[in-house]
Amino acid sequence: MNSLNKRFLLSVLTTGMLASCSPSVTHIRTTESQPWQEVTDESSSLPESALRLVVNTSPENRRQTIEGFGACFNELGWVALSRLDSADRTAVMQELFAPGVGAQFTICRMPVGANDFSRDWYSYNETPGDFAMENFSIANDYETLIPFIRAARQWQPDLKLWASPWCPPSWMKHNGHYASVYTGEEYDPKYRNGLPADKVGYEGTDMFILEPDYLKAYALYFSKFIDAYAAEGIPIFGVMPQNEFNSPQIYPSCCWTARGLTEFIGNYLGPAMQGKGIDVMFGTVERANEGLVDTVLQDPKAGPYIKGVGFQWAGKGAIGTIHEKYPQMLLLQTEQECGDGKNCWVGMLHSWDLLKHYLDNGASIYDYWNIALDQGGISRWGWAQNSLVVVDPATAEYRYTLEYYLMKHISSFVRPGAERIALTGDMDEALAFRNPDGSIVVLCVEKEGQDKRLAIEIDGRTTEVLLAANSVNTFCF
Repeated sequence: MNSLNKRFLLSVLTTGMLASCSPSVTHIRTTESQPWQEVTDESSSLPESALRLVVNTSPENRRQTIEGFGACFNELGWVALSRLDSADRTAVMQELFAPGVGAQFTICRMPVGANDFSRDWYSYNETPGDFAMENFSIANDYETLIPFIRAARQWQPDLKLWASPWCPPSWMKHNGHYASVYTGEEYDPKYRNGLPADKVGYEGTDMFILEPDYLKAYALYFSKFIDAYAAEGIPIFGVMPQNEFNSPQIYPSCCWTARGLTEFIGNYLGPAMQGKGIDVMFGTVERANEGLVDTVLQDPKAGPYIKGVGFQWAGKGAIGTIHEKYPQMLLLQTEQECGDGKNCWVGMLHSWDLLKHYLDNGASIYDYWNIALDQGGISRWGWAQNSLVVVDPATAEYRYTLEYYLMKHISSFVRPGAERIALTGDMDEALAFRNPDGSIVVLCVEKEGQDKRLAIEIDGRTTEVLLAANSVNTFCF
């Protein structure tokens, strides 16, 4: 066959693959005005010049195994969803969790006691000096977190859950209060926390009382939490000892040093959780300081208990180094940066940057933050944040946000057990995965406002597609 005939045959084959996106390729596109559209034949719309993306699935290009995607069960999420009628609420939970329907979330986070998106402060035992945890109770959660999680498990019975506290019982802290930062008169009275100005906490200190009776009681607190949720038919596979252990906040928070957490994990929490078959993971790490992680992982007592390390916010600056130093360690993105309550396209693009960064640097689990919030996304302590679902309190109507569709673009197609594939070419805004069934998923984002022709080469076979200006695209081969 001469070269002219070869070029003609290649042209015919390429056109055939473009037509109707052929049965072997599914293309889903989201733009700001048209989310989640299935794309068919666009062969006549391709620009002249093309970008190239090479997906080589040979073993040397395979990276971490994906364990799953999800979000966090927060009290205010259930408050928002409870405004909906039963049919709408059921439809939302089915869309988020049901296999084969929407996002198909498989692994989620929950708080141990109150966090910044709780209705107000509470812990499971506010009886000072109750080291035996005789007054431990999850009664508060029967109104919010338990029905929220059950509604998800109705559609995803195998949903995996991990948990972390934002704050221990207040009597276990040196300042005797849930907060760590004073809220002065510059704060709206409804957002003030009542912390005395002389009781603030500081990064680099242990606000928890590091005495044996308190440490032992806190490990028991975790055990009681695991048992109480198990009794409700809600298994929890793992815990982290403290959310953002470097960050004093106006809401529930507690600073620890890495050394303090090492003592707690190595001598108390680790043995208690091991006895229950519960994984202990370190985090959440919100500083770009891998030395904080090294302190725990390299400790002869604490290190062997650690089954994973979780990162969020500025912790994204440390995950790459930790992945290089501990390549077999499970890594989690524990809380996606939360936006400003506007749920706009710019926020979605930032979410894409985060998603790509964490997955490129070894994360196997990626959890979004708020599942649902009222319009505006205001927390109990006055912070506006984004969510996957927005509910209008005035009309009891809901909508899915652009960040939801971004999560769906990956979680709907990339299944647990998939492997990330390292890419080459000149298309930087892309991720690729090989599912356990052999299907290949490519996620591409166009954020420069220009239609682009993209040649996707998978193990030597090339398909050309259109990346529309300002779009999120999933291609499933």
